[in-house]
Amino acid sequence: MTHNAAYLADKTVLVTGCCGTVGAELVQQLLERYAVGELIGLDNNESELFFSEQRHKAYSNAHFFLADVRDRDKLARKFKGVQIVFHAAAFKHVILCERSPFEAVQTNILGVRNIIDAACEAGVQRVIFTSSDKAVNPTNVMGTSKLMGERLMTAANSTLRGKGPVFASTRFGNVLGSRGSVIPIFREQIRQGGPVTLTDPQMTRFIMSIKEATRLVIDSVELVRGGEVFVTKMPVIRIQDLAEVMIRELAPRFGHQAKDIRIENIGTKPGEKLYEELMSDEETRRTVELPRYFAVLPAFRCMYRDICYEYPETITTTVDNPYNSANEQTLNQEDLHAFLTDNQLLAETAEASHPAERFWPGDEQGGSTCAS
Repeated sequence: MTHNAAYLADKTVLVTGCCGTVGAELVQQLLERYAVGELIGLDNNESELFFSEQRHKAYSNAHFFLADVRDRDKLARKFKGVQIVFHAAAFKHVILCERSPFEAVQTNILGVRNIIDAACEAGVQRVIFTSSDKAVNPTNVMGTSKLMGERLMTAANSTLRGKGPVFASTRFGNVLGSRGSVIPIFREQIRQGGPVTLTDPQMTRFIMSIKEATRLVIDSVELVRGGEVFVTKMPVIRIQDLAEVMIRELAPRFGHQAKDIRIENIGTKPGEKLYEELMSDEETRRTVELPRYFAVLPAFRCMYRDICYEYPETITTTVDNPYNSANEQTLNQEDLHAFLTDNQLLAETAEASHPAERFWPGDEQGGSTCAS
């Protein structure tokens, strides 16, 4: 049993968004590896919740419920007796949040407030919020809403009087292979014989597997002191390298010659960055480096509790460079292939056909902003 497993053993743990990519993996790992006493999964996706319950029917300690983070009263009832909360429920698609910003606010910001209120009322011990790289210097609604979620978690920790939950956030980059991510899109484009579409050949991204993302979230529940944002250290890739590796590997499987599949550069989209940021310049001044993570400490310390921000195996308390993909060495194509293979991201999938493109508002208008 790992140290984290010993910490979580026999505890009552609740996961919001338990049917999402990260939430579903959290459920799987917590049941299989961490011997939690009870696992409560909440989601508002009825069909996926039904399937999740069927997949985990062998675990008598797993219970799944329809719930929405917008419903504060429902959260308060379900949080009773819970010790650890992993808050993974969110709207994550940039395009849809741009189209419906008020909906993004309801779930990604007010939903976090509801989680905080319910946790305080129920006397939960620790609450971990899953954030996104897009929260750093945000250029879109989704990223801005996730940044507000982080700030609410930090504020909840710094303004809480007396005993109560310890709040913190985790921040990570692209979970390769997740729904709506670039790998299933490239896969479908290759299956159809191309072209494979890139927004920019110089675009770089941090990458991680779903298991790594889950490990970050679970590790943080024991590392947390209060109000921090934990940032995982991740490899960096060029998206063009990803496209070329996938073409070489997958084209023959779909009956194509790799040389016949063209890569087409279609230009960056509104709100899209050429590089990915996981830590801003301002945050470096209050960051501690650990072997696997950076811990970004709160800008404003707790008003009512004296918190000691000391961690095991601290490397340095002085971090000079913002952590963004433009500053980091990218994987070469051989190492990228190994990463994809090791994490079974090139394996055959039984999922239904994935769309071969991502639609962005305004695409059908050719970029025009006014009527002729």
